[in-house]
Amino acid sequence: MKKNNKSQLDEMQEQKLLKIEHNGCWLAFWGLLAVLAVQTFTGGEDMVKNTAGELIVFLCLCLYMLIACLRNGIWDRKFKPTMKTNLVFSVLGGMGMAIFYFIKSYVNYHKLAGSIATGIFMFISTFICCFVLFMATTAIYNKRKDKLEGPDDPEE
Repeated sequence: MKKNNKSQLDEMQEQKLLKIEHNGCWLAFWGLLAVLAVQTFTGGEDMVKNTAGELIVFLCLCLYMLIACLRNGIWDRKFKPTMKTNLVFSVLGGMGMAIFYFIKSYVNYHKLAGSIATGIFMFISTFICCFVLFMATTAIYNKRKDKLEGPDDPEE
């Protein structure tokens, strides 16, 4: 059977297929994140062993999307890569991790003070990591965008 390299779809079908693939990718992303959260919350001693497969797939998906977007000079449809945006999303990420680990710690140990301390520690560490990574990817994005939008003729 010979493979035909020409698309058999018209433009409307091609757009619908791209939308389907887009939705499928994000469904996989958020589904894997939810599975990892549930397994982390309910996992016992073999948590790393139980989550390794999902974690590998999730991280590969994250890295692919990050690298592909940066290579093509794409940041986001709605948000601009600014320090304010990076701060807001770093705080949201920190809050999400703080709440998750506060609940996990309280369920496991039933110590309110220790759970609050765990939540604060996870907020601070997640916020710092996210903010540094956002700022680094913002710098890479801006550099790549300038290169892609620059003049085609190097003598100009």
